[in-house]
Amino acid sequence: MPEPSSDESMLYRRLGRSGLRLSVFSLGSWLTFHEQFDVRAAREMMAAARDRGVNFFDNAEGYANGESEAVMGRALRELGWARVDYVVSSKYFWGLEGGGTRVNTRNTLNRKYLMQAVDASLRRSGLDYIDLIYCHRPDPHTPIEETVWAMSDLIRQGKALYWGTSEWSADEIRAAWNVAERHHLHKPVVEQPQYNLFHRRRVEQEYRRVIEDLGIGLTVWSPLAGGLLSGKYRDGAPPGSRGALSATAFLREGLLDAQRNQAVATLGDIAAELGCSIAQLAIAWTAWRGQVSSVILGASSRQQLEHNLDALDVLRRLDAATVARVEALTEALAR
Repeated sequence: MPEPSSDESMLYRRLGRSGLRLSVFSLGSWLTFHEQFDVRAAREMMAAARDRGVNFFDNAEGYANGESEAVMGRALRELGWARVDYVVSSKYFWGLEGGGTRVNTRNTLNRKYLMQAVDASLRRSGLDYIDLIYCHRPDPHTPIEETVWAMSDLIRQGKALYWGTSEWSADEIRAAWNVAERHHLHKPVVEQPQYNLFHRRRVEQEYRRVIEDLGIGLTVWSPLAGGLLSGKYRDGAPPGSRGALSATAFLREGLLDAQRNQAVATLGDIAAELGCSIAQLAIAWTAWRGQVSSVILGASSRQQLEHNLDALDVLRRLDAATVARVEALTEALAR
């Protein structure tokens, strides 16, 4: 794989075999835009990220029930950036409305839902098109041909530029790619999986052949395992952290796992040698493999965002020996 292009503040990698280049670190909006950030705060976070070279901003229809897209869209309008200078994504599956006769609007990838959902995203965000659209989960009840045709048609109509999947199996990705190949449709170019030191097997083993054979790129989420790899959960869930929020109660058991927190503590010696935090080391490790096009960072403050983006310096200094030491300390607890 060619070396990623860079400037003084950021590295850029191609999205799989496509020609689109993404900043190796990007800014996500889950649990922050609208939930924690109003438009002013979101604008400041996005501007701070852009000042560091970030060009990719990740979103989803389901984040804050559509409000995250609205907040990001308004922030983009106020920032006034040229549309060619940034990449925006959104994801579809969960839907916003359901019940009664609205049986085609939740937990689906049928054509009716996808067409209407992307139109609604465009209205909320105030954008003419979305750069990347993802199928947020697989839908076993809709024929994969129907979903592939719908996603390809959205690109043909100019409402999106590229499409991909999120948390699909390797077999499902290959099946979608084969449908597109057979019918000369726009193929999926990206998968968005969870990837961190405790969640590695899918990316490193299951996806290995689809990455090699099909050129699928990866935009990965949760590089800090929900905050576990920041080290802040070693003594319980701090007030205001994700582990303390009612909306993320489903994460709490994993964040407070004693064995994993002990493993995180052991990473401190390597981090100290590199002159960085455990969080920066964990983020840099996630981006170390060239198959990862972009690592989506979440941050609840500008200070935290700047700290996480400083992992770029650590990434530039990582070598295979250090990576092997990091992995050895967490291998037994990884899945």
